[in-house]
Amino acid sequence: MARQLRAEQTRSTIITAAADLFDRHGYESTSLSDIVAHAKVTKGALYFHFAAKEDLAHAILELQARAAQQLVADVENRGCSSLEALMRTTFGIARLAVEDPVPRAGLRLATADIAVRPPLRHPFTEWLEFATRKVTGAVRESDVHGDLDVGVVAHSLVCFFIGTRVAGRSLEPTVRLPRRVAEMWHLMIRGLVPVHRRPRYVTLATQLEREIRTV
Repeated sequence: MARQLRAEQTRSTIITAAADLFDRHGYESTSLSDIVAHAKVTKGALYFHFAAKEDLAHAILELQARAAQQLVADVENRGCSSLEALMRTTFGIARLAVEDPVPRAGLRLATADIAVRPPLRHPFTEWLEFATRKVTGAVRESDVHGDLDVGVVAHSLVCFFIGTRVAGRSLEPTVRLPRRVAEMWHLMIRGLVPVHRRPRYVTLATQLEREIRTV
């Protein structure tokens, strides 16, 4: 039991070290030797758990997917409106990126040329499907204009959110991400939400950003 626990701790240490390097330097620019040095483990320990760098990347993507799925489940259990659920999910992903190098690296790996192995699905595909469901619900609940093209809105929202993180990585610290997500939502609300419903969601965006900054 103690040996198994040590093995799990070593695996977690290696994943965290790889995630940190993948996020800061990119997948292609990070070598297994870099990961060994950063994790302070032997090459034998790394190869015991991961046969190749691609296996490490896939493990990180799996953990990111698990964290995102748990986040969605938690939001869904709140019983909030479709638009609020969509907003809370984007801010939740931003919070994960700020607090944890693994989902932060997962987002960067998702933009790299890395094949996602079944049964794992590409995170952007899952995000697009989730956004489509929630925008459809928001139309039904009259929280967004009824004449909108749901597919276009969902696609634009996902691209806006991903672009905010990708561009921000080179321009400013990760801790600025919640502010940028709030700015994104202030713009989206102006274009999507009827005037009489805007105050609720503008206030929510400000509140969600503040919650991340104060944690």
